[in-house]
Formats: sequence, structure tokens, C-alpha cells
Amino acid sequence: MEELWSAERDFWLSGQKHYEEATAEGAVMVFPDPVGILTGRAIIEGLQAAPRWSEVAFLEGSALVEDGTAVLAYRAEASREGGEPYRALCTSCYRRSEDRWCLVSHHQTPAE
Repeated sequence: MEELWSAERDFWLSGQKHYEEATAEGAVMVFPDPVGILTGRAIIEGLQAAPRWSEVAFLEGSALVEDGTAVLAYRAEASREGGEPYRALCTSCYRRSEDRWCLVSHHQTPAE
């Protein structure tokens, strides 16, 4: 389970290389406007202009792992250098591919 939570944290804090290595081809991500829905290569391309988070905490986390599929659900509290705190309810779905987990879907809903 720690492997999945570590991969999830890296999606928030790491850069493009992690996304390229750990995102399934054809993955779907849903973010609040103005970003919206990103699929496949657009996810990686969208990172080029996006500032990275400097800190993230996962609260109220739960996970389900079954038959090579995993779903993480959690409340995120993140911040960037000099930016306002960001809070969201998130879900991420992974599938086991060979010897590693690949992200197939991620969704964020802003939260107070």
C-alpha cells in the first residue's frame, strides 16, 4: 500500500519524468476549471506550464486494492511557494502493469 501512496505523492510533488513513467497510455485526469479534462499526451504537455506543488498532505485517506486494480480516495491539502493553500477531494485509480502501478484516472474536486 505504501508504494501506491508514495506514487500518488510523487504525482503532486515530482515533475514530468514521474508522469511519463507512471501514467498509463490513454489516462484521464479531471481538474477544476480552467484546466478541465486532460487525456493521454495532453496530461504530460499540461505539466510544462504548471507550477509544481512544494508540499502536500493526504488526510482521510482510504484505499481499495483488488485484482490488479487500486483506488485511492483522500482529502489533499497542498501549497506552492508564495501561493494560497489548495484543498481538494481526490480519487486516483491505478492498474498493475507488469511489475509496477500505472495511474489510469485522477479526479480533483475543490474542497473547503
